[in-house]
Amino acid sequence: MASRRPLILITPRWEQQVPSVRVPEPLAPEETMACVFADAIVAAGGTPLMMALTEDEGVIDGYLEMADGIAVPGGQDVDPRLWGDDSGYDEALLCHERDAFEGRVLRRALELDKPVFTTCRGTQLLNVVLGGTLCMDVPGLEPREGMALWRHQMVLTDPVHPVEVEEGSLLSRALGGATLVQANSSHHCCVERLGEGVRLVARATDGVPEGIEVEGRRFALGVQWHPEYTWRSLETDFSLWRSFVEACR
Repeated sequence: MASRRPLILITPRWEQQVPSVRVPEPLAPEETMACVFADAIVAAGGTPLMMALTEDEGVIDGYLEMADGIAVPGGQDVDPRLWGDDSGYDEALLCHERDAFEGRVLRRALELDKPVFTTCRGTQLLNVVLGGTLCMDVPGLEPREGMALWRHQMVLTDPVHPVEVEEGSLLSRALGGATLVQANSSHHCCVERLGEGVRLVARATDGVPEGIEVEGRRFALGVQWHPEYTWRSLETDFSLWRSFVEACR
């Protein structure tokens, strides 16, 4: 008999549907998962299962009890008020429901030392739940001396810039030992002040943070790019998924 595939929970996207000519009645919000995210986990040897977004702590604990690992994808921006920034931010870019739910899931997963893998927004929230902050305007950052900022917004299916990875880090090992990789990009926020136990282990060559990991956990890793879109074409990105699934096993 084949060995059991690791069960990997994926937190859902949450989208409010706006009435239109085609559907004039107000619809309930939708909880969804990008097929490429699930496909990557299946191809790497795992069984993906999308969670229901809930405030019920008992349900969340039940999910985590049966899970071998947790994956948190990208999406809306993380609310700056979570780290005490009350200067004002565009509400249309936020999702308070995801902030609350994914925050609970990540904190509990880290307490239980379940393998965690996050991308984009998920990586930003991982840093925030551990006490860190975010830069909410990557295009306004100063690049490294002698460099211009790479394009960091909305290129998902092709690599757009190189990323330098700290040698010997969990991220480097997950990438098959690579210390320089190509990555796609779709973000205008990034990690700023690091949370407790968080290490910055990768930057784009323009200096923008691209990868973090949490010390003292067997596998708690986040990347700023979207390897769910490029695992078929970039061996390093597929290696990320395989390494995560193997940690869950």
